[in-house]
Amino acid sequence: MKNWPHFLLCLLLSASIWLIHNLAQDYAGLVTVPVMAHSALKGRAADAKEAVMVSARCSATGFKLLQLKHQRRDAQVSIHEEDLVWAGEDKYQVSAAEMAKYTSDIFGDGVTLITFLNQNYTFEFAAENYKTVPVKAVFSAYYKPQYMAAGPMKLVPDSVTVYGEADKLAAIEEVVTRSLTFNDLSKSKGGVVRLVEEPGLRMSDRDVTWSLEVVRYVELRSKVRLAVHNVPAGVAFSVYPSHAEAVFRCEFPAREDPAESCEFYVDYAEFASSHSGRCVAHCDKLPPYVIEWRLEPETFDCMVVEDAL
Repeated sequence: MKNWPHFLLCLLLSASIWLIHNLAQDYAGLVTVPVMAHSALKGRAADAKEAVMVSARCSATGFKLLQLKHQRRDAQVSIHEEDLVWAGEDKYQVSAAEMAKYTSDIFGDGVTLITFLNQNYTFEFAAENYKTVPVKAVFSAYYKPQYMAAGPMKLVPDSVTVYGEADKLAAIEEVVTRSLTFNDLSKSKGGVVRLVEEPGLRMSDRDVTWSLEVVRYVELRSKVRLAVHNVPAGVAFSVYPSHAEAVFRCEFPAREDPAESCEFYVDYAEFASSHSGRCVAHCDKLPPYVIEWRLEPETFDCMVVEDAL
């Protein structure tokens, strides 16, 4: 009887090894996991009202199947909007075929799906007040000599959907980015920037991708004559001064003088609706290589000289 403790220890060790060996093998079994769905459905809450029980036959190690059978924690699954089909009221369905995309999110790694027990799974997403507003970039940029931005900073996405109470949404006209500062720029830049969150509101995106195209430019100056557009018949319309100096900033290297292909003009309709009689000029047929332009002077005195006979 002296060897009983030793014998029992060996027996226990052998049983443990046998159990571990068997549990490490792959088996097929039925598992059920509570799934809490999240999505970016427009006009809907980001989280489903409650978890849905998802049952499936899966293949995995005995350890994994045992873990899943005793799982009580909800599996957090983000479902793409295109996989959710509206089924009336607040209900959205996901087919078993689409649900298969999220197998690892539902059951974890190391699990092979054999089949779901249901053809569809229904989640409920409550309706919410929402509003789509533009995103405004907040930045300051300083360039090396002879360099400038080729245009406004580009944002993707350039608008976001904001959710919240109706009175708070009414006060929101735009969403801004966190401030960006650039110094001595001579080449294009890009990146990702966070959006400034509004208290009490939820946004469809928390950050946006930005890009700022920087180019080298050359400045050209030309004396141009101002034309007039939309002058009614029988009206003699005069613009003073009738000529101005056009200043063009063009992408380097310089091409032909843009003043040879574009036209500067004053619109009579704008003069007729103005109180001061001063108008700004417009430019038509501007070549694509011109980044920006201005006239010196910037405004012009306009008047009706006399009625034409």
